[in-house]
Formats: sequence, structure tokens, C-alpha cells
Amino acid sequence: MIIRKPDDIRSSEITPEEMYLDRRRFLRVGGAGAIGAIVAPGALSACDRAGDGTDGEAGGLAADDSSGSAQGDKPTPFADVSTYNNYYEFGTGKDDPAKNAHTLRTKPWSVAIEGLVKKPAVYALEDFVKPHRVEDRTYRHRCVEAWSMVIPWRGIMLRDVIARVQPDPRAKYVEFVTLYDPSTMPYQKTNILDWPYTEGLRMDEAMNSLTLLATGLYGRDLPNQNGAPLRLVVPWKYGFKGAKSIVKIRFVEKEPRTAWSKSNPGEYGFYSNVNPNVDHPRWSQAKERRIGEFRKRDTLMFNGYSAQVASMYAGMDLKKYY
Repeated sequence: MIIRKPDDIRSSEITPEEMYLDRRRFLRVGGAGAIGAIVAPGALSACDRAGDGTDGEAGGLAADDSSGSAQGDKPTPFADVSTYNNYYEFGTGKDDPAKNAHTLRTKPWSVAIEGLVKKPAVYALEDFVKPHRVEDRTYRHRCVEAWSMVIPWRGIMLRDVIARVQPDPRAKYVEFVTLYDPSTMPYQKTNILDWPYTEGLRMDEAMNSLTLLATGLYGRDLPNQNGAPLRLVVPWKYGFKGAKSIVKIRFVEKEPRTAWSKSNPGEYGFYSNVNPNVDHPRWSQAKERRIGEFRKRDTLMFNGYSAQVASMYAGMDLKKYY
């Protein structure tokens, strides 16, 4: 695997933050349309909890396609990463999390391993992460609302955690449970979603080498609004699969019910693979607009990671199992 070090990235490749702030002001005034819209509770979209603005700028590492990383894709600026997010625990507007997530307390933090596993335990975050190699991966991310970003992540491979805790053979799925604390997450006092936010993966998806538990982006710790201090990253799926502020990882036999599937099963299925051939009921998924660009581009099957993940879905009807 070839990994570019930070000093391999030419300064000319990095757009100055102030330029992007000016660009964002222009978009707000000039009609960014649905991209910048605040959604009403009756028309909520899962969009992207992982491609929701959790992408980065200056200092990220980019690996080649043998690692599944986004070779040749320019990282999205940190100014967008940290101010354009979906994190409904802190509000339904894209800029609400950056305004409101300062109330989240991330220290101390613990992660519970539960369910069908030989080594259940509750770990302090530092003990949970410490035994594992920290990876730097730059991934493409696709929002179900038809926008995308490129994100330099830092984290640990989920499959390494799974090997460490030794799940029982009966465990077919991994469920992720996020923090429930209405005192620090004010929108959990509403019924926007069924709290706490939960997500899930099939075991082979969780074991795929692309799947990360992220602790940072762009070489820095995760900002609160991006899911601090621990979040899931699954780059071939729509971003809402990326559960934020994880406190429990459960190994279960049956497919777990997930937050957006419970909220609107007709629009958000369990698999949520990026598939340009399956439209969202309210819009097409064939095209996407990358943040920072004005032109649209074709959406790639599995977000461009077919070589790494398509074999897991061989023989499945991906329109039925959306």
C-alpha cells in the first residue's frame, strides 16, 4: 500500500480556508438551494452522517486505490468539514451542529462491547484504541441528498477490534449505539428520530478493510460536530450509516433496526449502498455535486469502491435490498 505523507502534498493543492469561506458566503447568497436548506421535521433527510460534512482539509494522508482510498480526489476544505454537517442531536440545519455541539462532553468516554462476544467489556476510549494501529485514509463520501465530499480520516480498522473481542459464530451483525444524553444533546428532547441513534452492518461489511472507527480527521481529533470522539466510517454506503459518538458496539444474530430505517423504511433501507440505479423516492441518485464544485458528476456504483466490496453482494437484488 502506497501512502502519501503530509509533506508529499503540494501546498498548491490545498485551497486557502479564507477563499472557501468566501465561496460559502457566495453559495448562501447566490442560491445553494437544497444544499444549504434547513429541513423541516416533516421532511427530514438522513443525508449523510458520515459524508455530512465530516470531511477535511490541509494535512490529510491519501493512499492509492489498493487501500480503497480516494486517489487523485482533492480533499474537501476543513472549513466545510466543520461547519456543514448533519447531526440531528444538535439541530436539523447544516450549520446547527457547529453552533450547538460545544455542549457535548467527550472526556471521559467509554465504549461498551456487548452481545454475542467472548470478551464483553467496557473500555475507556484510550484503552479501546491503544492496542490497534492508527490508519490515515482519504475516502470519498456520498450523501443521500446527492452531494459528496472527500475526507481524510484517522482511525482504527473495525475488523481489528472484532478480532480482539472474538464474537460468537452466531453473531451475524454488528450494531452501533450512540450517546443518549438530552442534557448535552438538546434535540434528543424532540421526536425527530427514535433516540438513541443506532446503525448496523452485516458482519462481512464490518470486517471489510475499508471500514474504520474514526477518531480524527485531517490529522486532528474529531470536532464535536463531526462525531467526536468515535464514529463509524463506511465509504461505499450513504453517509448516514456512519454513526457518531459511539458508546456501545453490540454483536447480534438478527439484523438490527437502524434509526433512519425505523423513521422512514420506505426511503432508507438497511444496506444503504451507494447505487446510482436506485433513486430515492424524492430525487435521483444518478448525479452528485461535490462540495466546492458547481458541476455535477456521475454517481459511482458503491461510491467507486466496487473492486473492494461488490463481491459481498453477489446475487443480491440491490433494488430490493437498498
